[in-house]
Amino acid sequence: MTPDQLSSAIVDVLTTLSDEGALALPDGVPSSVTVERPRQKGHGDYATNVALQLAKKAGTNPRTLADLVASRLTSHDGIAGVEVAGPGFLNISVAAGAQGEIAAAVVTAGPSYGSSRTLAGQRINVEFISANPTGPLHLGHTRWAVLGDAIGRVLAAAGAEVTREFYINDRGVQMNHFAASIIAAATGQPTPENGYAGGYIDDLAKAVADAAPGIFELPEPERTTAVRAKGYELQLKEQQQQLDGFNTHFDVWFSELSLHDSGSVPETLARLKELGHVYEEGGALWMRTTDFGDDKDRVLIKSDGELTYFASDTAYYLNKRERGFDHCIYLLGADHHGYVNRLRAMAACVGDDPDQTLDVMIGQLVKILRDGQELKLSKRAGTIVTLHELAEEIGVDALRYSLARYPADSPLTLDVAEITKASNDNPVYYVQYAHARTSAMVRNATDLGMALPDLTPSADGPGFDPALLSHEREGDLLRALAEFPRVVASAAELREPHRVARYLEDTASIFNKWYDTRECRMLPQGDEPVTATNLARLVLVVATQTVLANGLGLLGVSAPERM
Repeated sequence: MTPDQLSSAIVDVLTTLSDEGALALPDGVPSSVTVERPRQKGHGDYATNVALQLAKKAGTNPRTLADLVASRLTSHDGIAGVEVAGPGFLNISVAAGAQGEIAAAVVTAGPSYGSSRTLAGQRINVEFISANPTGPLHLGHTRWAVLGDAIGRVLAAAGAEVTREFYINDRGVQMNHFAASIIAAATGQPTPENGYAGGYIDDLAKAVADAAPGIFELPEPERTTAVRAKGYELQLKEQQQQLDGFNTHFDVWFSELSLHDSGSVPETLARLKELGHVYEEGGALWMRTTDFGDDKDRVLIKSDGELTYFASDTAYYLNKRERGFDHCIYLLGADHHGYVNRLRAMAACVGDDPDQTLDVMIGQLVKILRDGQELKLSKRAGTIVTLHELAEEIGVDALRYSLARYPADSPLTLDVAEITKASNDNPVYYVQYAHARTSAMVRNATDLGMALPDLTPSADGPGFDPALLSHEREGDLLRALAEFPRVVASAAELREPHRVARYLEDTASIFNKWYDTRECRMLPQGDEPVTATNLARLVLVVATQTVLANGLGLLGVSAPERM
């Protein structure tokens, strides 16, 4: 019996009491009830404060309502007992057989266990990283490369239709500086003012020459135009390859320049004028964002006729909405706090309710330490350390997991030695090793001729008997496995994938305690025959293996079978 099934059982009891006239709730019976694992042993397998929440509305005291619910709930299938505690808490004990069925449910669901329909019907766009195509991705992009991807994964697991989108900042003067820097490197000239430097520019100049022989001999302005296009193409391809190697994948790579080429920006300005949220002052065109909580109005077209980035941002938001996205999530860096109210006001100006259509998340800075010193300089870029260099030094799994296990809004310092050591003190190693242990146990079982029993209740032969998983440690582990779908749904709704990481660490700890308990041996010893209890525990191990693998997958981290 899972927490959701127990919640449904309590709702059924409340509904029956209401239908019989024994319970009067003016607002009706709630559709769900919060059921949690108690913090203290001896308080049952699950607890709920539903009587405390509903008593006042029902015109009774919590203890009386709790007694009434307990008397009916005790007779429900799978409930071993219900105790009323304190002012009206219900402590519920689940029958071993009902609890053991969780293991069978996990194994049967396999890779889909943890998924739900919580966000079904929602089309969500998650935009993250959104870098200039003028250089390698670096440390500043790495946190969002992990969190943006993981947020997309948990949203999809919760039933949403998710599009992960990279907004390419390929319009503006920086692209001309980029082309000039490549030309200077190819022709032996010094880096131009406001240009880009570093070994990667030299490499890119050679790659451009190899890809387009004679390109640097073209007359101007053809040369700059051609070099800009080819350099852009090659640098963007490298960024895409770096992210694929980092296990971060995008569904859409959206060009800012395409917004202007398609006429979307003028169309957006015309729409804003129709809605009455723009005005002219000082020769510039402004959006009246202060009407919707912004600290100042925003310029759309400067007095010299140049479009601002905010004009592009507004057109891009409308483009997403026109593509059918119900909700747009923006993941921005620590220096973008001012964008929150700005983007919310922008959404309101185009007629949307930002509370319904927009989420703006601000991530804090990450520092990486090696031998006590902060990693800052890149061998290739000449400035900040690149994503590729970090992944090579630390490892994709260690880096992804270490970044995923903290909230986005918390500043973070990671030590290379700590997050790469093979020790139980290292969370990624601890969780991956727990999965590798389950895999080894399954291999050992196979070597002894053990196989998963038939999990269908009516199966003939040596089927799975869930009641045999009756040890206290087994109950702890089963209840942990049952929580996984709720953890995933919560991580999706709150946009907090770190909840999955912390859950995995707790579950790995509970599994290891079960593993270390002599009375819970899975394998027969010596010449002992394979018993139904051994097979039931094999099901429990495979269920644990499944949950650990599914959880690591949501973080984009591998689940090794051997370590």
